[in-house]
Amino acid sequence: MPAFRQVGEKQLPNPVLCMAWSPKRDLIALANTTGELLLHRLAGFQRVWTLPPSEYTGKEITAIAWRPDGKILAFSLGDTKQVVLCDVEKAEILHVFPMQSPVTCMHWMEVIEESSALSSFYNSEDESKLFLPKLPTLPKSYSTTSKIFSEEKSDEILKLLGEVRLNILVLGGNASFVELYAYGMYKIATLEGVLGTCRSLSLSSDLKSLSVITEVRSADDNPEICYVQLDTGLLSDCLPEVTRMARKFTHISTLLQYLHLSLTCMCEAWEDILMQMDLRLTKFVQEKNTSTQVQDEFLELLLWGQSSPELQALLMNQLTVKGLKKLGQSIESSYSSIQKLVISHLQSGSEALLYHLSEVKGMALWKQKFEPLGLDAAAIEGAITAVGSFSLKANELLQVIDKSMKNFKAFFRWLYVAMLRMCEEHVPPELNKMTQKDIAFVADFLSEHFSENEELFGRKGKYFNVERVGQYLKDEDEDLVSPPNTKGNQWLKFLQDSTHLKGSPLLFPSYPQKSLHFVKRMMENVIENCLQKPAEVIGKSVKQAIFLPLYNVPESSENTPRLFELPSLWNDKKAKMHYVVFCMPEISPHKLYLLRRGTDPNRPIPNSVMSINLTHHLDSGDNGNAADQSHYVYSYLDARFYDDEMLTVVLQGSEEFNARRVLAQIPISSSLSCETEFNWEPNLRLDQQSSSIPSQGLVLGNQWRELENMKAQFVAVNGIRKVACVLSTNLRHIRVFEMDVEDEDEEGADSQNASADQEGLEATMSSQGQGEEENLEAEGGAGEQEEGEGVFQKSEEHLESEEALDLP
Repeated sequence: MPAFRQVGEKQLPNPVLCMAWSPKRDLIALANTTGELLLHRLAGFQRVWTLPPSEYTGKEITAIAWRPDGKILAFSLGDTKQVVLCDVEKAEILHVFPMQSPVTCMHWMEVIEESSALSSFYNSEDESKLFLPKLPTLPKSYSTTSKIFSEEKSDEILKLLGEVRLNILVLGGNASFVELYAYGMYKIATLEGVLGTCRSLSLSSDLKSLSVITEVRSADDNPEICYVQLDTGLLSDCLPEVTRMARKFTHISTLLQYLHLSLTCMCEAWEDILMQMDLRLTKFVQEKNTSTQVQDEFLELLLWGQSSPELQALLMNQLTVKGLKKLGQSIESSYSSIQKLVISHLQSGSEALLYHLSEVKGMALWKQKFEPLGLDAAAIEGAITAVGSFSLKANELLQVIDKSMKNFKAFFRWLYVAMLRMCEEHVPPELNKMTQKDIAFVADFLSEHFSENEELFGRKGKYFNVERVGQYLKDEDEDLVSPPNTKGNQWLKFLQDSTHLKGSPLLFPSYPQKSLHFVKRMMENVIENCLQKPAEVIGKSVKQAIFLPLYNVPESSENTPRLFELPSLWNDKKAKMHYVVFCMPEISPHKLYLLRRGTDPNRPIPNSVMSINLTHHLDSGDNGNAADQSHYVYSYLDARFYDDEMLTVVLQGSEEFNARRVLAQIPISSSLSCETEFNWEPNLRLDQQSSSIPSQGLVLGNQWRELENMKAQFVAVNGIRKVACVLSTNLRHIRVFEMDVEDEDEEGADSQNASADQEGLEATMSSQGQGEEENLEAEGGAGEQEEGEGVFQKSEEHLESEEALDLP
């Protein structure tokens, strides 16, 4: 019986560029050449959902990584230089942030630290819930938010924090940059001076060091693969402080995004309806032949009940009585929506921001603990002031909305009666009563709103400031066309007359000439400066501990996808070591090399470099055929760390044995048991001193399987879930395996029943027709996604029952 049980196989319509198993579930994420992100289940390799490329994000996926809890998937886009966080449950984009250059590799790890200081912190961290009300969910009726976010999105944004334990997303690019993001959201370190293009990286779970594989152009212009170890001691030394700061700043980042989306919803509520008034009046002015102003014509109608033929044509033909009524209702509804968004979203979001920034300021004042991390109390005080100004501006907008609603109601009521009279229709008696005060009110409204603005003649036609709310929502740097009238405001007069209060830091500046958008952008910039400072300080503390040039990149590999072909890194949490597995095809194609370094850069490790000779001696016990006693000579195609003790490799036999491809498990412990010590010559590349590297023979036992009828090339594994996925050279043919089937066979009847269920599921799938499956594969689409969510839910129940068996 061959080792490893095959549980799925599929020909995909588009080549796969990246693949990664979920750390917690039997799910694998794939990214293909069309920019699609696909999620598949292990059983039968069924698709759960497809996230198609969008204009908002991009279509050239360069790397993917799972959050350690398996609930969020990060992927990077080369064409738009962005990193996207996606909700695995609903296939929705949660967060997008820009990068300075395309990301080539990423690694998302969880910090493992059992200290009493952290335990007490984890228990007391969520105090904000005691003081802050829950943020209202964003409305789903607006197109901008529905493109990116679901109706429950405000909750989803705050779920980005996930578990309290610190996790860090590490990103590497092709412009010598490496960045660390706490919780995948907040940048806690920007590292500079990493030579070359990052090809693979791994942050140790104790935060003491970061291992990076880079591709550097050497003096003779040959690409050279190098191993770099960076000392990140400040992060491990200040872990409780880093965690607390990171969670606070991640809260702040999510709140900024929440405010941005709330403002976007307000803009949409305003644009669709209120712009119609300006546009219709501008068109009227452009088409009318008389020299009188619009304001005069409306005043004439107000005073004498008569109107010019042009105004009458505008009112009766373009607006109409029915249209006027509808427009009035729409404007009132729109104002109410904006007012509700300001009160429930902007103000509650601003209060939460002030709370978290005030806590960060308190942290910054505790210099003994937080000064090494770069927290600047003065800069945070500036951010608090900027949030206060934004809150004041939102409150000013509420007053403008309130006044505008009263004005528009009175204006539309008068205009409705005037149009009924033009039509010679019956005017209801309750509308016919207009006091002198009402007439004066409408006259003031006309003189204030319907005067042509000479300063803005350069725009399309003549601009009318009919509507006061829109100027607050325009994302422009110009001052407000009609700033609020502050004459007679006793508080402002008192401030101006007081020498002590005029420039007091206790009072938030109000920026009376500026729009809400302008003040929001200013607030974002100030907070962004606060967020960046620690990343710069922590980044400068990271020093290069080791730089080891390994080997030259062979010219033959230029066309091979680098995402798979690179050396594979592993972070051994128990032994506190970094492992690197690689091959030097031009020097010794039949050897696999293992490099290991302690996560503590100051800790020397014996047997730092070993090699495995890929010549496998068969005996009759391997396959039961005594005539086959010989040896196979293999070359390495791909290798990944299965767990702390095992390597999963794809090997290719020599031509004399039909170049057969083999999936195998190689124990690391036996390879590292060699007593011969390798003395590294620091001035030479590793491939120039490969002859002196200690070597061990290949030990396969029964942990291998021939991959028949498949030109296998690459592999992705997950030792926790005991699964592997093999990909062909053309990047389209995939096979999925359960690896530790021997243990399951001993389980008895339960295992057999599970196997029978699996076969029944596969039979059901195949009866639906292969052609239909391929069409679904090519098309994707929303209908399939909804169906996929159901599959995902079933998968969850299945997995929960499995975890007791599979997980240690």
